[in-house]
Amino acid sequence: MKDCLFENGMIFTSDDTNLYADAMLVSDGTIQWIGKREAIAEGDYERVNLKGACVVPGFIDAHMHPVMLADFSKKISALPPEVHSIEELKERIRQVRKTKKAGEWIEGWGYDEGKFEEKRSLNRYDLDESSAGAPVSITRTCGHIRCVNSRALELAGITRNTPDPVGGEIERDASGEPTGVLKETARDLVLPFIPKETYEEKVQNLVDLGNRLKSQGIVAVCDMGNLDTGDNFSLYQEAIRHGYQQETAIYYMWDYFADDPKFRIPKERRNKNGQVFVAGLKLIGDGSVSGRTAWMDKPYLDTDREYGISTCSDTLMESAVAFCKQYHCQLSMHAMGGQAITRAVERAYREENWMLDDTPYVRLEHLTDPPWESIRKAAEKGIFFVMQPIFLYAEIESYLKNLGETWMKQCYPVRTILDQGVKLCFSTDAPATSWAVPYDPFPCLKAAVTRKAYDGTDCGQDQKVDVETAVKLYTGESAKAAGFRRIGQLKKGYKAHFAILDRNLFTIPKEEIDQVKVEALYMNGECIYQR
Repeated sequence: MKDCLFENGMIFTSDDTNLYADAMLVSDGTIQWIGKREAIAEGDYERVNLKGACVVPGFIDAHMHPVMLADFSKKISALPPEVHSIEELKERIRQVRKTKKAGEWIEGWGYDEGKFEEKRSLNRYDLDESSAGAPVSITRTCGHIRCVNSRALELAGITRNTPDPVGGEIERDASGEPTGVLKETARDLVLPFIPKETYEEKVQNLVDLGNRLKSQGIVAVCDMGNLDTGDNFSLYQEAIRHGYQQETAIYYMWDYFADDPKFRIPKERRNKNGQVFVAGLKLIGDGSVSGRTAWMDKPYLDTDREYGISTCSDTLMESAVAFCKQYHCQLSMHAMGGQAITRAVERAYREENWMLDDTPYVRLEHLTDPPWESIRKAAEKGIFFVMQPIFLYAEIESYLKNLGETWMKQCYPVRTILDQGVKLCFSTDAPATSWAVPYDPFPCLKAAVTRKAYDGTDCGQDQKVDVETAVKLYTGESAKAAGFRRIGQLKKGYKAHFAILDRNLFTIPKEEIDQVKVEALYMNGECIYQR
């Protein structure tokens, strides 16, 4: 195969030593040279004329849940543009009920009370009205809360006398009856009663998702764990045999494996040179802002004692640290609220880097409201932050309701974190994102660059970043978060993973960033998607 010269493009490399180029030479899937066209000698190249198109490194979503997302795509979406109200959701449930057998579960995902016309949460009685006796479970957009109907509560044995599980809450009405809303660990109480998809169905769902990710220019993802004991590694291996192409770093949700004395991560699974590898463990330290379960260091708006929920015990955290130190793998900790962030940073700060390569030993997820001291200590110890600008952009109603305007504008202080020297990257947390296409990188980039929500609400102009920085945080820096090798930048020796866009991301009005489309996606120098 001839060397291929991609020329006449506006190539953004994410490499600060050579940020822009107009030509790139690729051989055997690897970039051999990149720079100004006049600087390379003529040769017997295969040529691709980019015709002035904007080219960026393939995006890396450093925090998402692909297996969950692939599964959810087959269920009812409770988000716009499909559903705008509780009444519309009821109608969707009625329609699905007609296709089900008696007693067969009806499942959905993505509801956000802030986006419902009724401006309130779902409850069991809403779901009872449309389910004709079938059990129903609808997961909230944050993934930390689910609402079930009366039949599902009955199957799970949840009554007014059922105690709240550690790290969770069974929401109850004024009379003490469960409302059907199950928060944090309480959401797991119904899991044993919901039928699981077959292995073959899960594999095909992943392959289908991979194809959709291509259309968004996504070449790699971090799978941040399931809400069950499933082992995703073999699932991805089988999906690869059926055409799945994204590079993938896997994290095991430690809650579901900590009590298994036989649990190990074989050395061969930790090989970062493979298309799929295991990066480490994941802990959940608190909940979500939109669900009022993020563990804050001051009370939520209009309350004096509602601070959220701490969902991780000291025992669980210590066992995770010990495991990661023993196997030299990374520890990821979900921490949104100030108290959860402080706790996670303080625990990580006491340790020295236990990794055997340049992968961060600890990464924290979300970081809605990080205290100043936690930012300082993270910078000092090389603790990596993984943020989702899409949250404020897509869930502004919940943030305003739960935090108020002043506090909301202080959330996700990207500019401050970068200025203090903390390593940081962007991601979506799909499907725990209140957006129709939750894995689309362009609304996420727009949110970071404009610091405005989808409805135009100012989310704190002092914390916005420029487009170049935002793209680097979604490509090169995202690769570093999990230790991906030779991707995220377009430079000599790196894999030729890149996206060709339909317009110049760096010159269009910032308000139009979410309208950008991927014209083509290349991995290892081969075109794997074309619009």
